[in-house]
Amino acid sequence: MLISPAWHWIRWLNHEYRSPSIPGQAIKAERQDLSNDAKSVLTKLAAWINERNIPFLITSIGMIVMLLWAGSYKMTAPGAEGIVPLVSNSPLIWWHFKLFGPYIGSDIIGLSEVAAAILIAAGYVKPKAGIIGGFIGTLMFFITSTMVITTPGAIISVPGIHHMRYMSFLGLFLSRMSYRSEDAFT
Repeated sequence: MLISPAWHWIRWLNHEYRSPSIPGQAIKAERQDLSNDAKSVLTKLAAWINERNIPFLITSIGMIVMLLWAGSYKMTAPGAEGIVPLVSNSPLIWWHFKLFGPYIGSDIIGLSEVAAAILIAAGYVKPKAGIIGGFIGTLMFFITSTMVITTPGAIISVPGIHHMRYMSFLGLFLSRMSYRSEDAFT
């Protein structure tokens, strides 16, 4: 019997596997309690952390807090004025401030960050909402990462050394924000 690759992944995501000893019968894989099998205290702690998915919780809560903080800051006058050079030089959203103006445009960007944070938080209860929030966050961080390349002053030449460049404080800020994109789906 041929099973399509998509069906295989759906079954894998649902933790259903076929047992070779019982052909044609699907069984559910049970999660092992690794903390009972652990011998040392450190191994038991690692198993307990793994079973409760603590790294995911810490990372996603950090992402939620950061998105709420950055989104709410962009809805203030200093936040709106601070991102004008970044958005104006972005190859993907340069039109945004021309269409909406800097204050309304910054409010829209801030609201999208707050919406992504709320959706990621809602993902604890409704996983589909978390996936949508993760996609929004990934898109925002991708757009931010393009600003590192296109914003004047983000990358500076080293005086006296030909072809040597480094990131200015603006470039480091943008790269720190864009490196968070990997957290959107963890």
